[in-house]
Amino acid sequence: MRRVSAVLISVCILMTAFIIPSFAEEYPQMQVEVNAKAAVLMEAETGKVLMAKNADEKLYPASVTKIMSLLLISEAIDCGKISLTDVVTASAEACEKGGSQIWLKEGEQMTVDDLLKATAIASANDACTALGEFLAGDNTSFVKMMNDRAKQLGMKNTNFENCTGLDDTAENHLTTAYDVALMSRELIKHERVLNYTTTWMDSLRAGKTELVNTNKLIKTYKGITGLKTGTTSKAGCCVSATAERNGLKLIAVVMGSDNSKERFASAKAMLDWGFANYAAVELTVDKNLITDVNVLSGFEKTVKPIAEIGTTVLVKKGDENNIETVTDLPIDVEAPVEKGQVLGEVKFLLNNEEVGHIKLYAEKEIKKMTLFEQLKRFLTAVCT
Repeated sequence: MRRVSAVLISVCILMTAFIIPSFAEEYPQMQVEVNAKAAVLMEAETGKVLMAKNADEKLYPASVTKIMSLLLISEAIDCGKISLTDVVTASAEACEKGGSQIWLKEGEQMTVDDLLKATAIASANDACTALGEFLAGDNTSFVKMMNDRAKQLGMKNTNFENCTGLDDTAENHLTTAYDVALMSRELIKHERVLNYTTTWMDSLRAGKTELVNTNKLIKTYKGITGLKTGTTSKAGCCVSATAERNGLKLIAVVMGSDNSKERFASAKAMLDWGFANYAAVELTVDKNLITDVNVLSGFEKTVKPIAEIGTTVLVKKGDENNIETVTDLPIDVEAPVEKGQVLGEVKFLLNNEEVGHIKLYAEKEIKKMTLFEQLKRFLTAVCT
């Protein structure tokens, strides 16, 4: 029995040895020095993680929380539910928020545009709360919307208790560096918000209230597009920094730095490494290389394939010009042909591995001829 037990223990140890590294290698390791509890560098178009440290560790996010608030407001504007010119009346609850604020007074009215500006630039908690109440009806309903949207985005380790990130009384207001990258990726799809997140200074109330961006990278980093900082005693110093160069969009998330200088230095180091080592390549189809497809038994003899909208792929620097194309398209197709029917595709290969593809669709509908119509066409051709 002792020998059997020893063997079982040995097997368990060996299994553990194999299991643990696979979990640790779920994300690529850090390639630069990051002074923070957790960090992630993500490429925005594909969502690929380029490096990570404790990516799934649940941490307090402070005002980085507002990325989700800004996302919900941006989506509501884009779908026409609310508009930038809508007037919001500040509630007592919104005005009672501490921390960063624009000192709203109960009953004071501001446009959605002004409150967005205050939230994105100055991280104003009162402005953010007022926006949430305006959209959802009350603060509780807005927080529910935040958590519902988080689930839709695949933010599996996130729970919001408020829309601001204030955590003095919060017990389970937690997220992860990876989840922050996910919601940041979604927010920057709404380009309007970048008008706010790239603004260094602005003002409200006819210049009486000055707004200064909490993201110091706005002034110093080439290609910066935002996005949001956060600082509390529980969370430490956090930032989700987004930047774009030559079509490559990167998201650097830093959570739990000891001070503001370290969070920005860590984000900058990750962004620098990403831009130095990767490139974004837009895949497009050369129309001159796509031949028409013969249509058998159709009223028209050929159909023209058209390509879907191109896509962007991430490659290592130096491989931009090494991508090859292979066209997979039949010589002929049997009628009937539906408009938009997939006829084939163009594959893009790098080192013999597919990195992307673009489908080819039928430009128009072509109906099938009956046997009588086919015979008629044949006789006409013979007689002429």
